[in-house]
Amino acid sequence: MTVKGNFNPWQTQQQFPCRQCGAVLKYAPGTTHLQCAHCGTENLIELRRSSIEEYDLKQALQTLSENRAAPSSPSIHCDECGAGFQFEAKNHAGECPFCGTPIVTSTAQIKPIQPKSLLPFSIDEAKARQQFQKWINRLWFAPNAVKKYARSDTKLTGVYLPFWTFDSQTSSSYSGERGDVYYVQEQVQVVRNNRLVTETRQVPKVRWTPVSGQVQRFFDDVLVGASNSLPRKILDTLQPWDLHALIPYDENYLSGFRSEYYQVELADGFDVARQVMDNQIYRDICHAIGGDHQRIHNVNTRHSGTTYKHCLLPVWSAAFRYQDQSYRFVINGRTGKVQGERPYSIWKITFAVMIALAFGGGGYYYLKQSGALENVQIQQWPLNAAQPYRYGPSGSF
Repeated sequence: MTVKGNFNPWQTQQQFPCRQCGAVLKYAPGTTHLQCAHCGTENLIELRRSSIEEYDLKQALQTLSENRAAPSSPSIHCDECGAGFQFEAKNHAGECPFCGTPIVTSTAQIKPIQPKSLLPFSIDEAKARQQFQKWINRLWFAPNAVKKYARSDTKLTGVYLPFWTFDSQTSSSYSGERGDVYYVQEQVQVVRNNRLVTETRQVPKVRWTPVSGQVQRFFDDVLVGASNSLPRKILDTLQPWDLHALIPYDENYLSGFRSEYYQVELADGFDVARQVMDNQIYRDICHAIGGDHQRIHNVNTRHSGTTYKHCLLPVWSAAFRYQDQSYRFVINGRTGKVQGERPYSIWKITFAVMIALAFGGGGYYYLKQSGALENVQIQQWPLNAAQPYRYGPSGSF
């Protein structure tokens, strides 16, 4: 039996009854069907055969600046129990708070840009919990009470989080200096057998040469999280995502899960993506300059053919409390990769430091007694002359 993907973008909400018995349907992770919890019927999801499109960023930003209508918060009516309610401001998919019926609402009334693609969940809640248990058991300095939490029955929440992706062709002109190391002979004083003697050593110097040039790079699918529910450092470390497996947006995959609107606007998302691109461009310039050290004085980057996508990616999310503080963690719904916040055990860290100091002190005593330290000269090595470059606003489209 097939569940057709006939969602009307102007329809405010969608529910998913089983065609066999009419009961509630939920998407089964890792499959292409909705599973009926009542009769067990697998309601297949009709495959939508369309390509994943890229959209012109410059045109979208211009359209958004011209249309700044205030968003509305649509009321939701549950056909199963008749209740009326509203989701949290950031969500457009979830469950009826009165009977648990999965409901997906259209994003068109809230946000001017709708998701056009998604990655369905590949792992279920049981597998996600196993991944979390492995992760927390590997945290050496976590308190024992926290590790016990991994064996609890705390429910994980499946959420589709909004993301932007950006493609851009960049051309960057730069100026700076190339540093080449050369050696000169200098007289240095060292201690040999408890005596101060003079020796000739090869001492490194750096010769700086002015340089300028241009580098080019095409960036494909620079990913930027568009949710404020989790810290960006957690969202970023959930990568990699198999974005080549994106499928056209289909509300059937959202049934039984939460899904968020984007909270990071398109322009702000591109600002973050541009920082990612600038960091790579900096590395490209250093490679182009060559030599042993590099100084970059100025960079002017021009973007062209810049496009974007708005997609939804799956995570399992939960939080636990320890000593009156909440710690959040998320699990990549495709790969099972776990990232999150964790507490530290002061006692375990103190014990580890004491052991390290004991071994270090023992090693120093042995070297001193054996006389090995007498032939050691502490020589100051020239610092790396490369200077970090702080980018100003990158160029235009």
